[in-house]
Amino acid sequence: MLKQTQQQKLLQKLSPQQIQLMKLLQVPTVNLEERIKEELEENPALEYGEEAGEDEFKEQEEFETPAEEDEFEPDGSENEYDNIDISEYVSEGDDDVADYKLRDDNYPDPDESNKTIPIRVETSFHEHLLSQLGMLELDDHQNAIAEHIIGSIDDDGYLRREISSMVDDLSFSQNIDTTEEEINTLIKKIQDFDPAGVCATDLKECLLLQLKRKVQDDPGVHNAYLILENYFDEFTKKHYEKIQKALGLTDEGLKEAITQIIKLTPKPGGNFATLNKAESYVLPDFFILNNAGKLELTLNSRNAPDLRISGGYREMLKEYDRGDKKDKRQKEAVLFIKQKIDAAKWFIDAIKQRQHTLLSTMESIMDYQREFFLTGDETTMKPMILKDIADRTQLDISTVSRVANSKYVQTEFGTFKLKFFFSESLSTDSGEEVSTREVKKILSDLIEAENKRKPLSDENLTKMLQDKGYNIARRTVAKYREQLNIPVARLRKEL
Repeated sequence: MLKQTQQQKLLQKLSPQQIQLMKLLQVPTVNLEERIKEELEENPALEYGEEAGEDEFKEQEEFETPAEEDEFEPDGSENEYDNIDISEYVSEGDDDVADYKLRDDNYPDPDESNKTIPIRVETSFHEHLLSQLGMLELDDHQNAIAEHIIGSIDDDGYLRREISSMVDDLSFSQNIDTTEEEINTLIKKIQDFDPAGVCATDLKECLLLQLKRKVQDDPGVHNAYLILENYFDEFTKKHYEKIQKALGLTDEGLKEAITQIIKLTPKPGGNFATLNKAESYVLPDFFILNNAGKLELTLNSRNAPDLRISGGYREMLKEYDRGDKKDKRQKEAVLFIKQKIDAAKWFIDAIKQRQHTLLSTMESIMDYQREFFLTGDETTMKPMILKDIADRTQLDISTVSRVANSKYVQTEFGTFKLKFFFSESLSTDSGEEVSTREVKKILSDLIEAENKRKPLSDENLTKMLQDKGYNIARRTVAKYREQLNIPVARLRKEL
């Protein structure tokens, strides 16, 4: 039998409500409103608070989940309804007993969060292509095929679907008979659409399509076309000497041709994809402000919704409590209402616990990496692992991990995922422990400042880091370089 993972063992120890709380903690701010909406739809006893002054809200004692022996599933017998205690729900003079004040000084002005946010209207990449079909003189049959071709183009702008597969798709799904020759003819027409390079089947064709639109009597463009057409593999591997010798180019001629190629777009649909990511933009969970050397942390106000127990449900319990005759049907209704109110109380309390956990975790990270939040200098970051924050907050490491992997903080230096601030340590000659983030930043700076005609090898980079006092091996340098998505020296070479 396979051993259970640590996470599985942890989940087995948690109650269903604790598991739900863990899941709620993972929900990013941008999705929290949707999660609350789902709860509102499922539980009529829960509702958004009315727009009222803070003095109208009263703090509720921390809600405790009823013990298992208090839970029940009525089977319809009279005895099940004899001892229904609803005193805590109908106390006189405490109409707002179930309301919660979820905002305090840790949140921005609520009025700010209620302002209407303008929505950017954009044309998608495929809509942009379809709009250009009107420029072609096509009959209904050809137009339907062209629409299918455009629908098969991926977000990068490439047509990676086999022509034979499209013939079958059109035949079976749309009852359109066509041939590969007809589809290829329409593909050629679509390749003239904007942006240049669209509907290509691979990178080579994409770049060549873009060069065809440039001035062909330009020597640089002409040589660039020859390089891609005849020496594409050599170009991708940067075997420039071989290309130069084969085409008889001067150093200046080769450099001009390479410059023309570098200006091309490898993903013609990429610009549209980037624009339309506005719908899934990063919404910061925290904001950190440097106020004259004092760091101020606030939680995004969307994490603090005004939730309360439905006044109508409380009133129904009061009417039941005031009544003399309590038949079985009324008692069943009261039990249902009580269950819904308890569930609503638990959800509101879970939201409060989520807020507390988020603030506690972020405050500890901010204190730990104080120098970075003051300066924005990555070399000032300290080595920090999940256990460091778990020890400070008295939270479980898995809880800290959930927060770090799904939450963002906005600073004056940019917006960062919390896991950005976690890193292992590396020792220096003096025995000091430094963050691997610091080493990666220095490595990146060394490569950025190198002579691109003679890029630094991993061995040279290792020696330079060792000269700066870092105890690091060449294989570690290679690993960090790969993590930074920086290619080897040969592929970084420029003319």
